[in-house]
Order: sequence, then structure tokens, then C-alpha cells
Amino acid sequence: MSSKAIREYDAKLLLAYWLERAPPVSKSAVVKTDFIYPPPAVAQIAWDPATGAITPDTNLPPWVFTTKLVAKPDQLIKRRGKAGLLCLNKEWPVAKEWIAERAGKPVKVESTTGTLNTFIVEPFVPHPSTDEFYVCINSDRDGDNILFTHEGGVDVGDVDAKALRLSIPVGTEFPSREVVKNTILTHVVEAKKETLVDFLIRLYSVYVDLHFAYLEINPLVVLDGVDGKAPTVHYLDMAAKLDQTAESICGPKWSIARDLTAGDKKGGKVSADRGPPM
Repeated sequence: MSSKAIREYDAKLLLAYWLERAPPVSKSAVVKTDFIYPPPAVAQIAWDPATGAITPDTNLPPWVFTTKLVAKPDQLIKRRGKAGLLCLNKEWPVAKEWIAERAGKPVKVESTTGTLNTFIVEPFVPHPSTDEFYVCINSDRDGDNILFTHEGGVDVGDVDAKALRLSIPVGTEFPSREVVKNTILTHVVEAKKETLVDFLIRLYSVYVDLHFAYLEINPLVVLDGVDGKAPTVHYLDMAAKLDQTAESICGPKWSIARDLTAGDKKGGKVSADRGPPM
């Protein structure tokens, strides 16, 4: 396996498109509850070194101008919150100014210095810290591992030490719902367990079908339904790697998910490379 890290913008578009479309990873991996899938609401802001300008407003989706936003660099930088590289709960004029002040400027994060040239903007999701979780799927020679902790967010701490682990050896089927709940969801309140099981089923199905090599969400937010509506799931920060050797198999799937005109087209055969280069 030759893994390649991808931008958060691309990772979120892949998930937004395929969470409802990817085939179940096994016959037993069936969703049994209703929950509202995350919308594909992400925008990419790029800095042009030739002009010194950032992506013009005319190239941005309408929701950017009507909602509170989160803005952050999208250059595979870890721990952006601790580095002061998050703009939270701001309207577009403020977020735009925040981006413009940093675009094209050198920044040092831990021991690395580089120029900020690509940013991601998305809707701000207000939520209590008790609704934050951490999930990570990774692969090794023996199979896949799902790491989960009921306490996510910027202060998640030492994940390797605190996360519960569900291992899925090569050649075995996805475990039953009861095994998932009893292995990695033991500290989750009962009201959220079924929703989390179903989300993990779909997340792992996408992970396998799109040949991810690594997929981390922190925090994963699950909000209870209001006024009889289904619970909603949101992934706020994401880091991902794809298996480059699978490009001949997954290239069209990777591309169509990132074709922003394809967001409302469900079903049908995916046979054309319609998205931008990964």
C-alpha cells in the first residue's frame, strides 16, 4: 500500500457523496435507524501567488454569505486549534478578512514553517462538548482498526492510550451491532449508541469501498433530533489518506464525489472522471 494524504476539503466531499451510496461492507452491515447525513457544505479558498488575491466571492456557494462559518488552513496541518489557526463562528466578511490576513504569509507550526495558500470554509455547528466523539480507522498488514473514544475535541489527549479499539482482521466480516456497542461504545450514553453504530457501519463501508488507508474524525458530533426529527451527524475536523495503488479502481469514484454538480444525483453507474485532480 502506498498511501497519500489528501486535503480535508476533498475528504469531506468524498464522505458526503458516498456515505449514502457506497455498498454495505457486508450483508450484516445494515443501517437500522434514521439519522441525517452531513451535507456537502464545504468551500475551498485559494491564494493566487501571481495576483496576491484569494478566491473571489463570485466563485463561492450561496450559503457562505448567509451563515456563521468556520475557516481554517487546509494543508495537512495537525492541531490547528492549538496553533491559533481557527476562525470560529464568524460571518463571511470577518472570515474573509481573517483568511486574507494569513494567505501568502509564512507560518510556523511546531518545527515546520510554510506558506498558507489553501483554506477550507464550512458552516459553524454549535454543540455541547458532551456531543463530541473521536473516531479513527486505520489499516495494517493484519486488517483494519476502528479507534473510538466518547471524549473528542481539541483536548482529546493521547488517543492511543484512551481510545477503545475494534479490530477487523483481513478476510473477516464486519462485526455485529452488539459487538460494536460492547467493544468501542461502552462509555457512550444509551440514546446515541444506535445512531453511532449506524454511522460507523456507513463510515467503514466508505472506507473499504474507496480504499482509504487512514480516516480520522475529531470531533465527530452527534446531535439529538429536535421536534420529532432524526438525529444529525457532523464531522468537524477530518484527516485522511487514500491508497494510491487503488487509483485504477477508485479513480472515477474519487472524482465524481468532488464534482460539485453531482451532489444531487443518486444511483447510476459512475464511469467518468468528472472531478478535479486529487
